[in-house]
Order: sequence, then C-alpha cells, then structure tokens
Amino acid sequence: MPVTGGGGEEGAAGGAAGGGGGSAATGALRRTLTFRDLLVYGLLFIAPMAPVGIFGALQATSHGAVTLVYLVATVAMAFTAFSYAQMVRVAPRAGSVYTYARVGLGEGAGFVAGWMAMLDYLLIPAVAYLFSGIALHALVPSVHPWVWTALAVAVTTLLNLSGVRTAARAGFAVLAMEIVVLAVFVVSAVVELVVHGAPRGWAEPLTGEGGFSAGAVLAAVSVAVLSYLGFDAIASFAEEAGGGEDGRGPGGPDRVARAVLSCLVVAGVLFAVQTYLAALLMPVSAAELAARPAEQGAAFYATADSAVGRWLQDLVAVSKAVGAAFAALAGQAAAGRLLFAMARDRRLPGAMSKVDAGSGVPRRALLGAALVTLVAAVGAARRDDGLAQLSSIVNVGALTAFGLLHASVIGWFWVRGRRGRPPLGRSGELVGRSGELGGRGGGLVGRTGELGGRTGELGGGPPSVLRHAMVPLLGLAVVVAVVVEASATAQLVGGVWLVSGLVVLAVQHGGRARAGGMRG
Repeated sequence: MPVTGGGGEEGAAGGAAGGGGGSAATGALRRTLTFRDLLVYGLLFIAPMAPVGIFGALQATSHGAVTLVYLVATVAMAFTAFSYAQMVRVAPRAGSVYTYARVGLGEGAGFVAGWMAMLDYLLIPAVAYLFSGIALHALVPSVHPWVWTALAVAVTTLLNLSGVRTAARAGFAVLAMEIVVLAVFVVSAVVELVVHGAPRGWAEPLTGEGGFSAGAVLAAVSVAVLSYLGFDAIASFAEEAGGGEDGRGPGGPDRVARAVLSCLVVAGVLFAVQTYLAALLMPVSAAELAARPAEQGAAFYATADSAVGRWLQDLVAVSKAVGAAFAALAGQAAAGRLLFAMARDRRLPGAMSKVDAGSGVPRRALLGAALVTLVAAVGAARRDDGLAQLSSIVNVGALTAFGLLHASVIGWFWVRGRRGRPPLGRSGELVGRSGELGGRGGGLVGRTGELGGRTGELGGGPPSVLRHAMVPLLGLAVVVAVVVEASATAQLVGGVWLVSGLVVLAVQHGGRARAGGMRG
C-alpha cells in the first residue's frame, strides 16, 4: 500500500522512504547503489591520499611516529564507524545521524545533530573545491583560483544532478586514478628503499625519533582523525542502497553497515602504508620539520621529489587536485541527502524534500547545497587567507554530530527501544509522545512495519554491554578529546552555529505548539 501525502510535481518525497524499493514515480529515492558504489562514495569523500596535506604537521607533532598516529586514529574512529553500523540497521533512512538521533534521543536532539552535521557537510566540500582550485591554478597560473574553484563546483554538481549511479561511476573512475597514483608512489618508494636503503630506522615511523612520546602521539591523533571525516557520508545513502523490495536484508541496511566499516579499514591501511614509506624517505628529521613550520604543508611533496623525482611530485599534485573536486562531489551528495531528509520532516523548507522524477535524486536539495558551497568556496578563493580561514572552522559540526550518534546508540538500545514498538500512524510513520517522527508522507518504518534491520528490530533481544554501551562511550570520549583540541576559531564558529540551531528549534517548537493549541 503506497504511502500518501507530500504531493507535488515530483511526488511525495516521504513515500516509500521508510523502506520500500520505490521509484521516481512515487518520489522515492531509488535503491540502485551497490556495495562498491557505497564504498566509492566513502573513499572519495575521505580521499585515499588525505594524509598528504597534513603529513608534515603530524610528523613534527608526533616526533616522527606518524604511522603509529594513523593506526591509533583508525582504532579511535572505529568506535564511530561501529555506532553508525548499529544505527543504520535501526533506521535505514536518508539523513544519517539526524535520523539516528531522532530515533535514539528524540526530536530535539535529532534536529541539533542534523543542524551540526549540516555545517560540515556544506563546508568540507567547500574546502575540497578550494584546494582543487588552488592546485589547478598552480598548474595553469593564468587562470585565477576562484575560476577553477567555480568550474569544479559546476562540473561535480551536474554529475550529482544526473543521478546517483552516474555520479558513482564517475567517482569510481577518479578513485581508481587516485589508487593508481598511490600505487605508483608506493612502488617507487619501495624501489628506492631497496636500492638505497632507508635514511632512518625502519621502526621510527612507529616508535618516533629519539624515543616514544605518548603525549605527542595523542596530540597528533586529535588532528589525524579529521582525515577520516567522510566515511560517515555512506550512511546518508541508506535509502539508495540496493536490496529487496522492502530494502532490508543483506542488500539494504547491512550493505550500508558493511560499507561504513570497510571504508574505514581500507582508508586506515592506505594511510598507514603511505605515511610509513614517506616517513622513511623524509630528507629531514621530525625535529627539523618542527622547527620549520612553513615547510610542513609541502613535506610529502618534498619527500617524493627528493627520493624519486619531480615527476612523482607533479603526479601526486595532479591527483590531489582532481581527487579533491570529487571528494567534494561525494560531500555535496551527502549534504543534499541531509537537507532532503530534514525538509521531508518539515525541519527545512519543504521544497527541498522533492525527488526528481527523471534522475531519482533530491534535485532542489542538491542545488541548495551546491549554492552554499559555491559561495563559501569562491569567496574564500578570492582571499589570500581564504584556505586558512575556511579550514579553521570545519570539523567541529561533524564531531558534535558524532557525539550525538554515540548517545543515540545508548538512548535507543537501553531506553527508547526497550519500551516496545512505538504506535504507528495511518501511513506507517513512527509517532512519539511529542509528535511525528516521520515526515508528512512516511516514517522510519518499512512496509512490513519494522523499524530496523535484522540486528536492530524493535522489541528484539537485550542490549549488549559491549556493543551498545562500552563502544559508544569510548567513541564519545574520543570525540570530546578531539573537540577540546580543536582551534579556538572552530570552537567559536561551532558554538555560534549550535546556538543559532537551538534558536531555530525553539521557534519551530513554539510554532507547532501554537498550531496544536489552535487545533485543540
């Protein structure tokens, strides 16, 4: 029985959102993404060579133990990845952490999680676009960086608007190129080490130079975890992951959960390998690098140049320029799904809840995300300090949302989920005591009336102390530690954005309360 409501030129966006296979005819997102597609989106957003830009800073901060830093960071972020895997089975919907916080903590917390994630889903792509523009300007100096930046936004937006599978195929081609370039670096570095030996001890990238310093490693980990931001975007495609007619089983939520975990593991291995080889070939020590902060940003490129040749440095630079634009493509796609989900639940203007009948993507939400990103990226590209300013304010939003994700796991499995199956409205939406949890046309349940996947069904077995308490608590501790280490500017911007979100939430709550009073 199709879910009703919403209406409009592209159909009710909420229809079939809860789990039906759907089609463009009903305005539902299409379940066409394979496991490979999901993995590609995650790795694109992260970027296989993400450590290149901060390699020098991490090498200096950790006293030379940069590879250990990434191994620890991978374990630290695994707690967040595991929490995503738990909640995507509970609520396999677009919106990611916004949806999970609504289910696990309630309406208000869900809005705050979505609001904070929105900040980074819009600004991280802007940083990536700007990086691409700067890199292309270095190759073609006659064209200003803002022109290249705007062009990158236009091209990737058109790909996203053409359909999720088209964008995934283009992303796969770019990801393959990045992997090839990384493989060229790895092979060249290994040959150099075999022929000429390592300038420093083979264990130094794991133990540090002149002795191990736990404090230095942990300080560097607080920065390194930011390299992994993006794997979580996979969860925003939960309604587009291929599966059975109701979107469940190995092809639905389980596929998304596996992709989230696999993306983190693959990224961790790639990061560890490239930083280990680069650290062995570094022409200067970590102490010398720490004394020359101006050289830290180009340390990876300088290592490739001195150890192998200028051709490898240029190859890595081109790969980063193209890869950054397509990392932004994945980020823009995730931002569009977040805006779509919040609009479907009437938390943002309803126009963004429409799904295009031809391409099966939330066109208006994508265009809205692209416009904000374009303004931020081009505006920063026209300033000499634009990259530094923009980079300093990202990440806090996503980290705050991660914290609410971990709290949602505890809230759902230990409190809300143990109360039994919530009451269901006529259209199958999940209704809480304070009102609808679903959108106008559909909620968090599939046609079978179930809310979660095989391991997250309402009324299931008792929660696990390890999976549903210890893991999210450890993940929350990691998030708090990283936020504390964030720059003052990032904390200020994050705080202002949070306060503005609370104001919006209060206004919406007041409006709904008045509307309810009038109906009463």
